[in-house]
Amino acid sequence: MDEPAERLRIDKWLWAARFFKTRSLAAQAVEGGRVQINGERVKPAKDVKPGDEVVVHIGGLEWVIEVRGLPARRGPAEEARRLYEEREDSRIRRQAILDPRKHAPEPALGLRGRPTKRDRRRLKRFTGSR
Repeated sequence: MDEPAERLRIDKWLWAARFFKTRSLAAQAVEGGRVQINGERVKPAKDVKPGDEVVVHIGGLEWVIEVRGLPARRGPAEEARRLYEEREDSRIRRQAILDPRKHAPEPALGLRGRPTKRDRRRLKRFTGSR
């Protein structure tokens, strides 16, 4: 009963390959056009098979991958990594976007918490509110 199939729904495959935390999030991404198979926009029920090229857009990042296998179930991350192979140019583009983010300062670094009474007075004077 756990033998791998020849085809699998794209939303199930994305979930099993750990691109999305839940299957419903994967289906929403496919419906929203953020997933393409072989250059075409698809629906969540579209079957994916080994050899297909899948493009996934998540949060400003893009993965261009080739499907290597179909899982019988959702397993650990090590098994999930064996289900696909990312193209080298895709990995380089993603790294170029991620590296500046890693080395940038924390966005909330200068925040000190709640405004003081003096800060509130200045804000009221600036906005013209009472």
